[in-house]
Amino acid sequence: MGQPLTAGTAITVGIIGCGAISAQYLASFRRLPNVRLTAVADLDPSRAQAVADSCDGVRAVTVDELLADPAVGLVVNLTIPAAHADIALQAIAAGKAVYGEKPLAAGTKEAREVLDAATAAGVALGCAPDTVLGTGIQTARKAIDDGLIGTPIAATAVMATPGHELWHPNPDFYYQPGGGPLLDMGPYYVTALVTLLGPVVSVTGTASHTRTKRTIGSGRRAGEVIPVEVDSHVTGTLTHAGGAVSTLMMSFDAVRTKSPNLEIHGERGSLVVPDPNRFDGDVELFALGATQWEVLPVSAGYLDAGRGFGIADLAATLPGTEPRAGGALAFHILDIMESMLESARTGVSVPVHSTAPRPAPVPLRDVSQQETA
Repeated sequence: MGQPLTAGTAITVGIIGCGAISAQYLASFRRLPNVRLTAVADLDPSRAQAVADSCDGVRAVTVDELLADPAVGLVVNLTIPAAHADIALQAIAAGKAVYGEKPLAAGTKEAREVLDAATAAGVALGCAPDTVLGTGIQTARKAIDDGLIGTPIAATAVMATPGHELWHPNPDFYYQPGGGPLLDMGPYYVTALVTLLGPVVSVTGTASHTRTKRTIGSGRRAGEVIPVEVDSHVTGTLTHAGGAVSTLMMSFDAVRTKSPNLEIHGERGSLVVPDPNRFDGDVELFALGATQWEVLPVSAGYLDAGRGFGIADLAATLPGTEPRAGGALAFHILDIMESMLESARTGVSVPVHSTAPRPAPVPLRDVSQQETA
């Protein structure tokens, strides 16, 4: 059992955007003693009401009412990517902290406006993914920090799926500006790579798409055809400040892969790292001179974590300290991905001008022991 979170005052939150992902946040909030949900809003009032009906003491309100509510200390922004910056700026203007779904904004220009506004207002800014705070990525990070693979040399990150329209009832935004496999799934992988290997200084990228239309496969819109406005297959390399080079492939065109989601290679060993879209999973080490893979014991990260744990982590962060799932890191991740797409357009390597330090490691922690004031 890990050490408990640092005791702190519970944070009251309101959710804007009650789509599919909100259910995972709601499940986590029920297990997080320092996060208290008080209000929800959505452009579709029926969706907000359905969430409120499922949660004791939670009110369904309009977006304006939620932003004006003094009981809401932090806005959880679960809108579509194109609306991330607008909602974040409105919340910051209302004096509220913000934690948003990834990416931080549809582009770095809008994301910079959000960062600057939060800094000027003196409010905390956090952003998904917080999957890197779970035991999977954090155990791998501890293995690297403890020198089990020696100096990191290279990494591979692979995500292959034929498309989210197969399961998502409203997949339009995945194929609109701000979507695509890199901006949608890339944040999990690139955030994991930066957490494990440090910030990125330059990238190369190539991109393509095989289809101009997609057919929705489930829900009331099943059979409806939607347009594809972004590249749906992106590959490239990331050069980290520490010298390691990562190879990335993110695809909504490929069917399946047997490659590990993440592999990290060092001079003294290699690691297989679990799916960065999950919070847990086995970390495997093949040390130099070994004869087989070894599953490492869980040694770091939030136990039994889920989406929203980054909000609890933010709530326990000292004032003036960057949260582990913070805005500066999210901006750097977006800058890396946007630079990859620029490289794909221009055919040349692109420097990444932003940076962010590796977030502080997460010791093994059990939120069930957390206290609140």
